[in-house]
Amino acid sequence: MKELTSIENVENLIRENGMVFFYFSTEDCGICSSLLPKLDKMLESYPKVESFHISIDKMPAASGKFSVFTVPTIIVYVDGREAIREARFISMDVLEEKLSKYYSLFFEEST
Repeated sequence: MKELTSIENVENLIRENGMVFFYFSTEDCGICSSLLPKLDKMLESYPKVESFHISIDKMPAASGKFSVFTVPTIIVYVDGREAIREARFISMDVLEEKLSKYYSLFFEEST
């Protein structure tokens, strides 16, 4: 997962990509650190999804801009609109089920 450091980059990615996955975390969050490799592994099954990591420590304005009040938070945009938001207690099964649904709908329709 690539790390982002500016709000402008985030906004451009939302506009320019069909489906984009953002993972918000802080450096002192143990759950965030342990969840990151699991997310990377899961995202291998979705090669057309652009995925990015946003550290609230390095980009504090992102928490206000994207209404991130707790970490970890995952936000997935589809066609420029927020489609999935999971925060704090994230079930990998539920997240993958939602991601899979949007992935198949979006990429089957756009081919």
